[in-house]
Amino acid sequence: MRLVLDTNTLVSGALWHGAPHLLLEAARDQRFTLCTCHDILLELLCVLNRPKFTARLKLTSITPRKIIKEYLRLAVMIQPPVIIPKISRDPTDDIVVACALQAGAYAVVSGDKDLLILKSYQGIHIIDPVSALQRLP
Repeated sequence: MRLVLDTNTLVSGALWHGAPHLLLEAARDQRFTLCTCHDILLELLCVLNRPKFTARLKLTSITPRKIIKEYLRLAVMIQPPVIIPKISRDPTDDIVVACALQAGAYAVVSGDKDLLILKSYQGIHIIDPVSALQRLP
């Protein structure tokens, strides 16, 4: 099963416990194939460097660089389509769905209401982390 995790799920999984963290553990255990693309990677790096995460990063003794390195070790890089379709009411979310389409993913995993409201797009499920965990083998 191929999944694309959006940035909020990745950050939550890297910095806190809960369903997003368990998803990253499942990726480490090869229970699914984590797919990503360059744009998601760049957004993750930008988000991790926001001041609001500085204290949490220090508390967990982890750096954005270490998170990115581990993410790259777990994920398969996908080349997204040149033209990104308009999908979500938040255009910055469109790359996540485009990556999932290109990867032939089962689902996009997100906590973002702008994505979750879609429920699916062209056969790609859009689900929250708890639902993703329930569907893993």
